[in-house]
Amino acid sequence: MQSLYSDMEVKVMLLLSFITVLLFVSGLFLPMMTLTKLLIFEDTISVASGVYTLFSKGHYLLFLLVAGFSIVLPMIKLLLLFKILLHNQIKNKHQEKLLRLMHDYGRWGMLDVYVVAVLIVTVKLEAIASIELHSGLYVFGLSVLLIMLITHLVNKQYEQINENKL
Repeated sequence: MQSLYSDMEVKVMLLLSFITVLLFVSGLFLPMMTLTKLLIFEDTISVASGVYTLFSKGHYLLFLLVAGFSIVLPMIKLLLLFKILLHNQIKNKHQEKLLRLMHDYGRWGMLDVYVVAVLIVTVKLEAIASIELHSGLYVFGLSVLLIMLITHLVNKQYEQINENKL
């Protein structure tokens, strides 16, 4: 089976993946926004605290959706990408299908959910609260974009290798 990348390219992709993991984990716990209600009450929210709040308040369906799309699926994606990059090949049809699925549908997983959520919160609370965005939003967003980029690059490289075989 042919390698996806040269040794140097693998090192670069693994480094980029490692940086993405650091950004992703940081983005989960860094504050995303602070809501100030009626100039008195402040609530600082991160992805992790938001997911915890959904669970503790009994919003189990929302908890499962947000946790699944924003935490679990990205972690699975990163693990699969690391496995592919460490072996420098896609070993079987199952990995190939997962890579294509991640590439085709992964972009809808996290970023859109949070952008829509931030927009809804901003519009609904504008009259009674002010919202201050923090670094967690940008760090998390960057990690999402990097996951999408790495997935795209690995998928593109795999497709080029398969085209050259034909």
